[in-house]
Amino acid sequence: MSEDLDPVARLQRWEAFGAHWQVVDDDGARVTVALCRCDGGEEVDRLTSDAPGLRAFLAGRRSSAGEG
Repeated sequence: MSEDLDPVARLQRWEAFGAHWQVVDDDGARVTVALCRCDGGEEVDRLTSDAPGLRAFLAGRRSSAGEG
């Protein structure tokens, strides 16, 4: 699987650059995550996925700050 298609790799890369993410919707089948800038938190993109690996990566977290 290409890293560009892997939602976990995308979130990890986002965090590595100092930016933030936050779960904005989880309907039980798909998760939508807002990708926000590191300087003020403005949302710049969204990631929506039904990948089981994404659920495992999130493990109850609602944001990159680790809030449950």
